[in-house]
Amino acid sequence: MPETRETAVYTHGHHESVLRSHTWRTAANSAAYLLGSLEPAMRVLDIGCGPGTITADLAALVPDGRVTGADRAPGVLEQARATAEGRGLANVDFEVADVHSLGHPDGTFDVVHAHQVLQHVGDPVGALREMARVTRPGGLIAVRDADYAAMTWYPAVPGLDDWLDLYRRVARANGGEPDAGRRLRSWALAAGLSDITASSGTWTYATPEERAWWSGLWADRTLASAYADRAVQGGHATPEELRAVSGAWREWGRREDGWFAVLHGEILCRKPA
Repeated sequence: MPETRETAVYTHGHHESVLRSHTWRTAANSAAYLLGSLEPAMRVLDIGCGPGTITADLAALVPDGRVTGADRAPGVLEQARATAEGRGLANVDFEVADVHSLGHPDGTFDVVHAHQVLQHVGDPVGALREMARVTRPGGLIAVRDADYAAMTWYPAVPGLDDWLDLYRRVARANGGEPDAGRRLRSWALAAGLSDITASSGTWTYATPEERAWWSGLWADRTLASAYADRAVQGGHATPEELRAVSGAWREWGRREDGWFAVLHGEILCRKPA
């Protein structure tokens, strides 16, 4: 097995404000580019599964197959198990794992999926090689990541540009790449993959309810999550600056004309048969 690499730190942590976002994610809103390729008896590995909402959706879509959800954080897997149990799914299991060193033999899975993972790892090319290793010949490697520099919003509330600049600095100091979405195809090529379908997808927040939810979770995350701690401890921002950024999020959320779009890069790679 390849050596596990410890060169990146998960920027967000698992504060409630982070899980508020993660539990909103579904296969439909976060993995639509993959769904048309799924077949009922497939075996799927979902890397970085977090609280398991996408994992559970994938399990429901392969009723004669099996889905394994993997995450480096043991605590969040308890929530993932509860999610699957609450849906009555018997074809899903969970494990603690690192994408750089997966504990499965070569060619174990029909599909290896990772959503919002490669932006947080120290060696995304190595991670893709390891994902390909455990994918069977002819199987699929499916990856989707946000691209922070491509996020866009209206109106230009003072302070949100500061948020974006701060987040990108903190993420890079942690060893990650926040603008991962645009790099996925390049990383896949560097990993030796060649049959690559590249696409993009968006999340958009514009209704009063969506604005309140999106602005609220980022306002809270800016003050109370692991990201906030790392921003201060790393010398990237003072507590006062974080309070100003949090206030900017609240202000944007109150704007009737508010609109926010998150761009994602997506790749679907077919392993050579």
